[in-house]
Amino acid sequence: MSNSEQTRPTIFIHTDGRMAAARSLLCIHRDPAQLSLLQEKGFSLITATRGSQGLRLLVSNPVDAVILEYHLGLLDGAAVADEIKKVSPRLPVVMLAESLELPEGALKCVDALVTNGDGPRFLLEAIHTVLQVTAKTPGQCPTWC
Repeated sequence: MSNSEQTRPTIFIHTDGRMAAARSLLCIHRDPAQLSLLQEKGFSLITATRGSQGLRLLVSNPVDAVILEYHLGLLDGAAVADEIKKVSPRLPVVMLAESLELPEGALKCVDALVTNGDGPRFLLEAIHTVLQVTAKTPGQCPTWC
């Protein structure tokens, strides 16, 4: 699927019958296929395997949140999160990491941290939480800015 196909809004029906566009997520992960559950849960995904690629996609594609793996290779997730907040300070960033032990300052630009051991349900809850906080603060900069 091309990036232009991924950014088209997908319409789905809520359980109460309301129609809404799928929330769009930029997923920056070494293996984006591991995040396919998010698409199954109704999210529209734009994927990148490198931080620099993800930053380029962020500039050209509107998204509701970023799912960011900490261990990306040359440019770690903390540096990418810092750049994301420079471009879009209110955009929520959910960091994925192997453990809670990260270098000091690694989470300064991150809104939620999910470890691999937390499982998919916790990831989904973290995404919904950061999206709700953003929705409740229109026109204001949330506390993480």
